[in-house]
Amino acid sequence: MDAAHGDPRPTERPGDACRTRVVLDIVGDKWSLLVVRNLRNGPRRFTELKRAIDGISQRMLTVTLRSLERDGILTRTVHEVMPPHVSYELTEMGITLREATAPLLEWSVAHLARIDDARAAYDARTDTTVVS
Repeated sequence: MDAAHGDPRPTERPGDACRTRVVLDIVGDKWSLLVVRNLRNGPRRFTELKRAIDGISQRMLTVTLRSLERDGILTRTVHEVMPPHVSYELTEMGITLREATAPLLEWSVAHLARIDDARAAYDARTDTTVVS
């Protein structure tokens, strides 16, 4: 059933399944969900995000913020104060993305130690040291 027949979901058009992969690639990159998570409590400045996201470079944060802004996930606001500063905030769509991905991020944190242990065990079993 589609939206015209009472189903609240939008009608799927040919090619939508392939296009979904494009969106998943964007929000599933290494940094996007961490940015979205760090905007959960409201607007933040670039430097606050940079400090909060361990390991992200200034360039990669800039690229990620621009991509998320382009996709309608967040907004960029220039504040006309001295000195001027910029803040970033989730849009309505960004808030729904945060809500949808929060369980995944929580799962990740809860299982980090087990994943580290599994990787170490796997690496120990498959150590391919060359023997001459």
